[in-house]
Amino acid sequence: MRFNWWTFLLQTVNFAVLVWLLHRFLYRPVLRVIAARRGEIDKQYEQAKAAQSEAQAKLASIEAERAHIASERDAALKAAAAQADEAGVARRARAERDAAALLESARKTIAAERGAALAEARAVAVDLGCEIARRLLAEIPIKLRAEAWLERVEEYLAALPQAEREGLTHQIENGASLEVVTASELPVDAADSWRKRLQHALGDGIAVAFATDPALIAGVELHFPTAILRFSGQSTLAAMRSELDPHADAR
Repeated sequence: MRFNWWTFLLQTVNFAVLVWLLHRFLYRPVLRVIAARRGEIDKQYEQAKAAQSEAQAKLASIEAERAHIASERDAALKAAAAQADEAGVARRARAERDAAALLESARKTIAAERGAALAEARAVAVDLGCEIARRLLAEIPIKLRAEAWLERVEEYLAALPQAEREGLTHQIENGASLEVVTASELPVDAADSWRKRLQHALGDGIAVAFATDPALIAGVELHFPTAILRFSGQSTLAAMRSELDPHADAR
């Protein structure tokens, strides 16, 4: 295989454009989203601090009331002083419980908001990166992309254990065909190359059909009668979203 300087130069330019686009349309917007969420969290934290100060002021007021009651030394008011002291203790305990509950609620709210902000920022980053990648890949000739995908498929099939490879081959015998699904239609010469090389990898007698599915974004899927081998951008994107939100598949 000869090294093509024009292809290398085109890929270098595409990579530089990708870096610039990511910096301009992904990194900066994500920072703005995070900054806005951080501002909201800081505001809620300040509100929690104000609530804590109010609770502390209430406690100080109760302590002052207890001190005033304790200053009454008249024997005739000892019983009333004892009752007031008990009431003060109860109010203090209730105020402490209320303050603790308020602080705990504020902490949980802040943690939930922070988690939601990070999840949203990551989801925006994945979607934006996917769209940028789709547009950049559209600039690369389909023939070059198809060659790269085919090499990846060949390497995967060659690395399979003999028993697994034979199991795939048995599925497409007796009239069944292997369907090659790509995001965009392959040129005729590329399709012929795919057919010959797949027959070389899986067996000369197999039938190979071709189909398109734009949802794949890039790459290829090999559809056997009872199995699918995925080498597409769609499967990579699904894995990334699953890592960001483990419950996404369940929904």
